[in-house]
Amino acid sequence: MKTTLPLIALILIATALPGWTQGQKPHAVFMATGLKVTEVTATTATVWTRLTKNPDRNRTGTTFGKDDESLPPGKKLEDMIDSAVGAVGEVQVRYGAKGTSKLKVLPWMPVDAEADFIRQFKLTDLNPGTAYEVKVEGRPGNSGKATVSLNGQFRTPPEKSQAKEISFTVVTGQDYGRRDDPANGHKIFQHMLRLAPNFFVHTGDVVYYDKAFPWAKTVELAHYKWQATYSMPFQREFHKNVASYFMRDDHDITKNDSWPGRDYGELTWEAGLRIFEEQTGLPDLPYRTIRWGKDLQIWLPEGRKYRSPNTMPDGPEKSIWGKTQKQWLFDSVKKSDTTFRILISPTPIVGPDRGNKNDNHANIGFTHEGDEIRKFVSQQKNMYLVCGDRHWQYVSVDPKTGVTEYSCGPTSNQHAGGWKESNRSPMHRYLKVKGGFLRVVVKRTGDGPQVAFQHYGVDGQIYHEDIQRAR
Repeated sequence: MKTTLPLIALILIATALPGWTQGQKPHAVFMATGLKVTEVTATTATVWTRLTKNPDRNRTGTTFGKDDESLPPGKKLEDMIDSAVGAVGEVQVRYGAKGTSKLKVLPWMPVDAEADFIRQFKLTDLNPGTAYEVKVEGRPGNSGKATVSLNGQFRTPPEKSQAKEISFTVVTGQDYGRRDDPANGHKIFQHMLRLAPNFFVHTGDVVYYDKAFPWAKTVELAHYKWQATYSMPFQREFHKNVASYFMRDDHDITKNDSWPGRDYGELTWEAGLRIFEEQTGLPDLPYRTIRWGKDLQIWLPEGRKYRSPNTMPDGPEKSIWGKTQKQWLFDSVKKSDTTFRILISPTPIVGPDRGNKNDNHANIGFTHEGDEIRKFVSQQKNMYLVCGDRHWQYVSVDPKTGVTEYSCGPTSNQHAGGWKESNRSPMHRYLKVKGGFLRVVVKRTGDGPQVAFQHYGVDGQIYHEDIQRAR
């Protein structure tokens, strides 16, 4: 009895550990999809981690066909090209101000197998205007040494009384199938990283469930789209060095021009919302505002969760933002004492947009609310609009209110389209049907505070710059 009981106990313990099978040790775990630091405020941040079975994506796997809506017969997800399947295990986060002699350590936590093997950590004791370093580690069981570690960095916003130069970049439309460097991802990420922005905003369509290779009509294939995109070297390197805010739009919830209740095959609307939150650290209340020092405050509205159906007749009750969110935005803008107010929308508010579209505030189907928002913005000092969703870059001015909107354009030239440069309207101050990104720089000069809106191409060239001085 003295020898049998310990053996039984050992077997029970071993088989209970994640990744173990009887008589075997757990396999090493890795982080092929990198790390992200998201939702940074002056005192808080979210660290996103994920464990993978292999150290890199599957570079030699089976390619999905253009009509595939499921895995090919006899194949598992890990057999497919650019997959980075998850692994059971635990992760730990260490962090501290750069140059500190000792990092703070958060407890080991298990990843969630139901959430694509992700674990998010909330940091709550940060100091404003401080550069931080972060180290994430992973291990296969609930004890033992780490088998993988990654280092990252980010900076918190300065206090609202401090006038500091702040820069950030904005993108939209990041389709895995239309990346311009097949081996490394989207080229703009290396160019944005060289500019060392304080933060980054993705306005949505981070992935495209309703585009081929494959058509992601299940949770498993939806996870694949995220794995394939964020195991790319350019994306990995960027996100471990720059704090990010993610916004969602139609293609990364279910499908094109979607609203609540519109499922995509087996991928339900509710699952689409949940997956986005898991993959990006989007908070439970998805609309938020962040202050970046004395001269900049940004607003990030939610454009899908609360909207009315596109098919609903226009009028006071038809809304993209919903009454509660809209009132929050109006109230918080009025209370702000910042110099520049920038509203970053997943979809256009000024446009112009194509006449056959009916999904955003620049379209006739949402004229009532669009007029309401444009009028409100026009009544604010130094308030500007930035938008995603459209696959071309532009600067446009609303002829009725004088509100200016900057469209960042898609992440690659392959993704650009939907408009012709010959179709330039009187509203346009700049127009280019190319991919790239928008860079925004807020700083003080001898003439006082100014904000520069700079449109970049996919190879890092500046196409256009618009400088607005504080009034």
